[in-house]
Amino acid sequence: MSQEIRNITIIAHVDHGKTTLIDNLMKQSGSFRHNEVVDERLMDSGELEKERGITILAKPASINWKNSRINIIDTPGHRDFAAEVERVLSMADGALLLIDSAEGVMPQTKFVLAKALKQGLKPIVIINKLDKADQRANEVLDETFDLFVSLDANEEQLDFPVLYASGRSGWADIEIDGQRENLNPLLDQIINHVKPAELDKSKPFAMLSTLLYSDSFLGRSLVGRINQGTAKANQAIKAIDLKGNKVDQGKLTKILDSHRKS
Repeated sequence: MSQEIRNITIIAHVDHGKTTLIDNLMKQSGSFRHNEVVDERLMDSGELEKERGITILAKPASINWKNSRINIIDTPGHRDFAAEVERVLSMADGALLLIDSAEGVMPQTKFVLAKALKQGLKPIVIINKLDKADQRANEVLDETFDLFVSLDANEEQLDFPVLYASGRSGWADIEIDGQRENLNPLLDQIINHVKPAELDKSKPFAMLSTLLYSDSFLGRSLVGRINQGTAKANQAIKAIDLKGNKVDQGKLTKILDSHRKS
């Protein structure tokens, strides 16, 4: 049986814990060897990102869970990077809305969530940092529902699933006073709530590229979403603009799948 693919993005205000949550999701799902040394904030790769603990450029990661591959895109939490946010949302089929259990809904949360709802995404709400002494999870949940209403969310979007979590401690649960064992309930909720991406492999290869960057070893590298077909190393490709005009051509020298390379 072929593996189902689910593409999700994480929406959160700066410092509400999304990158730390992704770290623990990857560690618990077996994305690394048991003896592998892994830095904190895996998806903050730039010097400025590491220094300030923020995310500027979208970076993808993949988690294998049950019979699915969950592609996670870490997104900027600041409206100064609005163009980057738009590109990320175009790749996603679902979203995680991560909210600090003490601070609650913040302005940047509203900015990115509005764009996600307009695109038709149906977020899973995660009330994070539940182990804080000043947590007020019930009030924050009410604030979140009010925010969805104010942003004209439809009925399906208003019927959002909720999990309570501590990304740093590595647990999530559907109950506010649940067992707090691991992040399995969150991974299961993603599988249940987000529909698998649809991909027709019989058609010619086509990919929507949303990020171009330079890699010191690989050269020009593209991040994006494959809309149809399949790709292999040394395959000839051409780049076209939104009007269908060819703007460049070349070949695929390396194909990267999450943190693995083929």
